[in-house]
Amino acid sequence: MQFSDAPDVLVVGAGPVGLTAAAELRRRGVGCRLVDRLPARLPYAKAVGIQPRTLEVWDRMGLVRDALEAAVPMRGQLVYVDGAEEARIRLTLPKEVPYGFAALPQYETERVLEEFLARFGTRIERGTELRSLTQDAGGVTARLVTASGAEEEVRTRYLVGCDGAHSTVRKALGLAFEGGAFPEEYMLADVEVDWDLPPGYGVRSLHRGADGAVDDLLVCIPLPGTGRYRMSMLVPPELSAAPGAAGGGAVAHGLEGGRAPTTAHIQAVVDRLAPRAATVSAMRWSSVFRISHRLVDRYGEGRVFVAGDAAHIHPPTGAQGMNTGIQDAYNLAWKLALAVRGGAGARLLASYDAERRPVGEEVVGRTVRHARQAVPADPEDPATLLLREAQLLVGYPDSPIVTAPGPGPAPGPRPGERAPDCGGLLREIAAYPLRLYDLLRGRDHVLVLYADGAVDERSDALAAVARESSGGRVDAFAVLADGTPAGRVRLPVYRDGRGEFGRLYGAAGTGTTAFVVRPDGYLGARFSPPAPEGLAGYLSAVFTP
Repeated sequence: MQFSDAPDVLVVGAGPVGLTAAAELRRRGVGCRLVDRLPARLPYAKAVGIQPRTLEVWDRMGLVRDALEAAVPMRGQLVYVDGAEEARIRLTLPKEVPYGFAALPQYETERVLEEFLARFGTRIERGTELRSLTQDAGGVTARLVTASGAEEEVRTRYLVGCDGAHSTVRKALGLAFEGGAFPEEYMLADVEVDWDLPPGYGVRSLHRGADGAVDDLLVCIPLPGTGRYRMSMLVPPELSAAPGAAGGGAVAHGLEGGRAPTTAHIQAVVDRLAPRAATVSAMRWSSVFRISHRLVDRYGEGRVFVAGDAAHIHPPTGAQGMNTGIQDAYNLAWKLALAVRGGAGARLLASYDAERRPVGEEVVGRTVRHARQAVPADPEDPATLLLREAQLLVGYPDSPIVTAPGPGPAPGPRPGERAPDCGGLLREIAAYPLRLYDLLRGRDHVLVLYADGAVDERSDALAAVARESSGGRVDAFAVLADGTPAGRVRLPVYRDGRGEFGRLYGAAGTGTTAFVVRPDGYLGARFSPPAPEGLAGYLSAVFTP
């Protein structure tokens, strides 16, 4: 057996979640290895929906341009019930949201992430499987088997399991994975179809039986290419597995081999349910798959963590699964990077479970409720529902590393909520307006000081407190209401030329307000008026100076 010291983090599983974790760690200068038991990337369009929030994450990472060039827009969804159009849903978001909904087959998502990771000199170690792990106070010992059959014992500081629904990492930690399975089996296929439906719209067509329940369905998500869709539908009897085949406590989730549907199987469903007569052709791949809904009891133990399908699985309703996993990975990666460098406060790594497990619980519950509804019934208004589906309402109000929001309602985002983008920010030298996300890109924690009254050296003093309390890890700049004099402040200053920052952040008319924006684009703290001791107290929960 070969014995080796891995870099600081070993990431197990090279799907979109593991690739995101590894890429963000490497982008932050953290050494890591990324292993995957598969010999090559799978050519399957499994997860295809890319949510606006995921595109914001990729913006912060620096790879959003590559993703946008590979994806196609998702403009809406056409819903048909018993052959009649039931709803035409347009995926329209507020103008300050920088990205819309997109569709990108999973193999293309993985390609984009893999090429981005390679820029940092890290490649996937293919055909390498994790067999076991143990941990102690100082690190993790993992036993790997390579593609050649050689065994390797690796010592690493942290390990992240992104190894899917049947996760070896989750089992090694002994995490509970409670839930259930849907009795139905489904077919998936990547095909072309020659109908004349509007491009960029998904199609959801259902048939109700005599009892009013849905007994047949066809779901089509557009993919890059003329007339190309990822279709899903119920499995016909001749492709169904024997009753109870999933059996026992096994996780029945994901693609199953040996029962690949043919074009004729897909065409039969299209003939029954498509809103237009259409011919299916050019099948790239097909499979049968099953759906479970499960959630771990905790997202990690000691120095080992799980993310993505290793932590939560659920119906694919609303394209929540992969996107939730990518955001798990990003949330964890910036925290691990601080921990590796010795800059993490005592509660920072514990906040991963505190922040992301409630998100997983909400997504599992919501997707299970909506799985069979023709048009998802939700008590929220349509605009709020769309923001939730876009994952723009995910928040961490109970996190141990955000400040208390304060009593009563307040305008603008509160601590633990997503920091919205805004436009119209002006700098004297630049001849064009900037967006807030342009100023945050490439930075970690940022102190943003907004003022619509006089500013003075106290702003510079707050920036100094931020630097001292974080060991130099917090940047700072000021946003001033149009017409507010900058005085002698030494901070970089931007003008709120269109008043969007003051309006969207609920800061207009408040004098001076301080916001701390985390690396993942969430507000860690908000102070109005800001005081040095409050800012220092907040940062002490995040950093060890």
